[in-house]
This record gives sequence, structure tokens and C-alpha cells, in this order.
Amino acid sequence: MASSGVFVRLMNLWKGFVSLWISDVEKGHPEIAYENAINSMIEKYSKLKSATAAIIRRREDLDARVGQATRDLAQTEAELNTAVDTHQDDLAVVLIQKKNQLTQDLADMRADLDTAQKDATNAKSSILNVQSEIRKLKDERDTMLARMQSAQARLRIQDQLEGLSLDAEVKALDTVREHIKNTIAQANLGDELSSSSLDARLAALKTQTGDVQAKQQLAELKAKRAGQQAATGQKTL
Repeated sequence: MASSGVFVRLMNLWKGFVSLWISDVEKGHPEIAYENAINSMIEKYSKLKSATAAIIRRREDLDARVGQATRDLAQTEAELNTAVDTHQDDLAVVLIQKKNQLTQDLADMRADLDTAQKDATNAKSSILNVQSEIRKLKDERDTMLARMQSAQARLRIQDQLEGLSLDAEVKALDTVREHIKNTIAQANLGDELSSSSLDARLAALKTQTGDVQAKQQLAELKAKRAGQQAATGQKTL
């Protein structure tokens, strides 16, 4: 008995694990869950149709029996009237007993027929309800799966946008900016060093010396021309 209880507990535990595994699979693939639910509803619908067919068949059988019993009762009443009219009392007694039995049987069959009719109506209503539930479930499946796909697409886009962080690009741009500034500073430093170097100073001094010499030569040329103009003026006088 103890081993049997342990076995039952292990079986229940295994079923629990399987149920959790199936639940996880269905979460990842909701279309499977919907298909399972729809197939279960269709199976229920098929069984309900078979049961309803049996109920309707019973209703039809009872209806036929009620019809036959009604005709038998009418025939018995007619025979009873004939037996009474012809003073056949022994037959009349038998026919009265038959009439009473047929009347009771007919009342019972009519009660059964009424129940069968109600059962058939309820069964057909249940079939229609299941049909409606199947249609609703299929519509829900289409709508929910479409929404699921849309949500998954949005999540993929969000993941992509989140993955496209601007930090790396901004840092890279800052690096480029810093490099440009350093290059410009190095160029400026080269200019400053060139202007303050010995060669630059000597070159500048050479240029200044050339300017001084040129100015002296210009002054000498002007003085020479002035002297020539003065001499020419004296000769004219």
C-alpha cells in the first residue's frame, strides 16, 4: 500500500512537470496553445453531436410510438363501442382493460416524449453554443497572434534602438575633435617655434639689413640727382 502511494505521488509529480513544460512551450508558441484549445473544442463538438443525434433518435422513436399508441387507442375505443353496441360484454371487458392500459402507456410515452424534446432542444442549443465558442476562439486566435507578432516586432525595434547607443559615436566624435585641436595646436606651436628660432631671427635681420642698405642707396641716388640738377642750373646761368 505504501509503495502504491509513492507511485501515485511520483506520477502526480511527473504530470506536474509535464504540465509546467507544456505551459512554458505554449508561452513561447501561443499558436500551439490556441490550436490545442480549438482542437479540444472541436472534439467536444463532435462528441456532443453524437450525443445529440442519439437524443434526437430517441425523440423520433418516442414520437413514432406515441403515434402508434394513439392509433391503437383509437382502434380499441372503436372496437369497444362495437362490442357494447352488440352486447358482447366479455369482449367489452377485455377491450376496456386494453383501453386502460393503452391510455396509461400513452400518458407515460407522452411524458417521455416531452422530456426527449426538451433534451433535444437543450442539446441543439449546446451544439450551437460550442460552434459559437469555436468561432470566437478562432477569431481570438487570429487577433491575439496578430497582436503578438506586432508586439514582437516592436520589441525587436526597441532592442535595436537600444543597441544603437549614441555613447560610442559621441565618444568617437570627441576623440576626433580632440585630435583636430591637437593638430592645430601642433601647427601653431611650429609657427611659434619657427618665428623665435635663430634661423628665423637671422633671416629677419638679413631682411632688415637689406632694407637699410636699400634706403641708403636711395638717399645717395637722390643726393646725386640733386647735385646734378644744381650743376645744370649753374651752367644755364
